[in-house]
Amino acid sequence: MANILLEVQQLTKSFSSRKVVDEVSFTVRHGQTIGLLGPNGAGKSSTVNMICGLLQADSGYVKLSGQTISGGNNQAKRKLGLVPQDLALFEDLSARENLKIFGALYGLSGQQLQTRCDAVLELVSLSDRAKDKAATFSGGMKRRLNIAAALLHEPDLLILDEPTVGVDPQSRNAIFDALEILKSQGRSLIYTSHYMEEVERLADHIVIIDHGKVIANESPTDLFKRLPAHAALEVQLPQALTAQQVQNLRQQAGVVNVESKDQDLQLSIALSDGAYAINLLNYLQREGIPFLHFATAKTNLEDVFLKLTGRTLRD
Repeated sequence: MANILLEVQQLTKSFSSRKVVDEVSFTVRHGQTIGLLGPNGAGKSSTVNMICGLLQADSGYVKLSGQTISGGNNQAKRKLGLVPQDLALFEDLSARENLKIFGALYGLSGQQLQTRCDAVLELVSLSDRAKDKAATFSGGMKRRLNIAAALLHEPDLLILDEPTVGVDPQSRNAIFDALEILKSQGRSLIYTSHYMEEVERLADHIVIIDHGKVIANESPTDLFKRLPAHAALEVQLPQALTAQQVQNLRQQAGVVNVESKDQDLQLSIALSDGAYAINLLNYLQREGIPFLHFATAKTNLEDVFLKLTGRTLRD
């Protein structure tokens, strides 16, 4: 327990008769990056708001460094940094002036505030635009300034709620560079996103919420073990295979499933391990089955997410 920074226990919240968060529990350790995932309406945002003390839980509690987080001006909340999904900036003020206002709210002043402004502007690659008004910034630059504001007081835990929505590729890379620097410094992060590749790149532990409940709380490696197939071989054929050839292919070592697409000219072969791909290609050659080209792929976080939450649209 000594290494636990954030403890979320049995959080529950209902709006009218609908329970949107149902006994959600997880922990964040010092230096850990948690990917918090869930379909639209799963209860993710409500959970984040309760963690930050912006929404009162019906039951359960949140503790940061052993201190309970609650509403109002709570000392524990000062150890949190929140990057909200909606931009929170003063458009008519410069980047540095924005940071000075946020810094003052955290109790920073004088040289300490100047030093922190310089540090966070450099981290998010905005030092050269410090004197420019936020209104002149692109959407990605505003996101980066929002991150800088949340880091001014050097929080123990930084929570980022969809920080790359609508940003350009350059700003997206700048955001990732900044977050990876924070990780290397031992900063603890909670990262929510609909972009699975982002979470897969950053997170060393993943919590998935669906219908208000935690349905996964484990490392990416353990999550991937929930799928029988860990890799795939995509093969383009000049002609369709016979039913017997497909059946024989399904019986080869390492093959989990075989699906045909594009009028049976595209084979998608699910494999229990990527090492079986070479064996499968050799098998096709031995059997005199021609193919035009092939490609290999591995299981990713999106595959696991869709398996656990389903493919039904959530609006």
